[in-house]
Amino acid sequence: MMTALLLFWPALAALLVLLVKGQGAKRVAFIAALVEFAIALFAATTFVVAKTAPQFELSVPWVERAGISFSIGMDGISLLMVLLTTFLVPLIVLSSFKHDYKKPNAFYALILFMQTGLIGVFVAQDAFLFYFFWEVALIPVYFISAIWGGARRVAVTFKFFVYTIFGSFFMLAAFIYLYFQTPATGIAPHSSDINAFYQLALDTNTQSWIFWFLFLAFAIKMPVFPFHTWQPDTYTEAPAQATMLLSGIMLKMGIYGVLRWLLPVVPSGASQWLDVVLVLSIIGIIYASVIAIRQRDLKRLIAYSSIAHVGLISAGIFSLTEQGLQGGVIQMLSHGINVVGLFFIIDIIFSRTKTREILSLGGITQTTPALSICFMILMLGSVALPLTNGFVGEFLLLSGVFQYNYVFGAVAGITIILGAVYMLRMFQGVMFGTRSPETEVFADLTFNEKAVLIPLVIMVFWIGLFPSTFLDISEPAVFNLLNIIQKR
Repeated sequence: MMTALLLFWPALAALLVLLVKGQGAKRVAFIAALVEFAIALFAATTFVVAKTAPQFELSVPWVERAGISFSIGMDGISLLMVLLTTFLVPLIVLSSFKHDYKKPNAFYALILFMQTGLIGVFVAQDAFLFYFFWEVALIPVYFISAIWGGARRVAVTFKFFVYTIFGSFFMLAAFIYLYFQTPATGIAPHSSDINAFYQLALDTNTQSWIFWFLFLAFAIKMPVFPFHTWQPDTYTEAPAQATMLLSGIMLKMGIYGVLRWLLPVVPSGASQWLDVVLVLSIIGIIYASVIAIRQRDLKRLIAYSSIAHVGLISAGIFSLTEQGLQGGVIQMLSHGINVVGLFFIIDIIFSRTKTREILSLGGITQTTPALSICFMILMLGSVALPLTNGFVGEFLLLSGVFQYNYVFGAVAGITIILGAVYMLRMFQGVMFGTRSPETEVFADLTFNEKAVLIPLVIMVFWIGLFPSTFLDISEPAVFNLLNIIQKR
């Protein structure tokens, strides 16, 4: 029942928020998101780390005669993604308090509905249920971006929608095919249960095309080069809170899909294309980093940096090593924390100066000690400074890639240098130097802004100094995943 409560509470809260008029909706949404985080923390305290099987399971027939069930549960990987989601959503809601959005009850209800979709993706144990929540998570963020986004919001959001739906159709086609390959279970001719998919004995050629059908859907969502073109425009035009949801949590759906559904279901198909995927991932790292160096808009710079980070996560996961998979899981947490913090700081700067152009900024650190410290810590976490969260994930990911192929590892390692270049140049241009007319009067962080950034800063050091807190949770699930892949 714990998983069911985590899944349905945000949806119920969203319905309640819709009934609240005016700015009270944001407070109700924030309280509801905090309650969801408290439930997730309670689940984490009662979670048995040593177990590899999903816990807090609930399975009831959905379409019984077709073998489709409403089956949910959490293993260590799922739990960490649920904790990330429930930790970030209240901070994202709180970060919006300084904005007066039109129809606030609809805005905050959509955020909570999206949280339901995100949680559903991370806990689904049935293929069609996974697909259902995959689409559910897309709809709220589409409307948030299209209604409350920038001047080009409609065209940009439509492009994002088309890309995602296009990939989803391939995933659905693959799931339907896999469903019809499963044996009968009781009165049902087939099953869409995840374990039934894991036990399929498909020939290598069949696994090969299924691999590309699934990979396309997940690669678009992550996004991996060359399926990334929707991302910079969408991140730039979407309102700050939608950008945080997209970058901090939603792209993790694609990475999670690779771990949960692609690699263990079609391992032989994946093994045929590992070199291709790693090459695409590494190209994405270099390409996005070079483009990020040339950016002058803060939001676009962080958008391209996100593509580079995801490229490294993809490369590490497809190395199919323990270090690569563990690095991918921990880096999902670290990237979510860092990117949400950086996008929020950009929103703070834009709200005070009405510009995101680096050349129009400067000298902000002279009057903002609190903002400067938070910005610096999150930036250093993003460039993987030792003792910060980014270092743990990147070290494990690069170790995994080196084990797979030392040439790939050496090229992928360039991300550390390039990341330092564009992040340090950005920080220097924005925070140091001479004040510009836009930054002549610049107030330091408010209480609400500190309440958002301080928990993120704490997590940067917690993961960096005590990574075993999180690696121990995911380790049994990662070992189990590797065993499934290697036995098939």
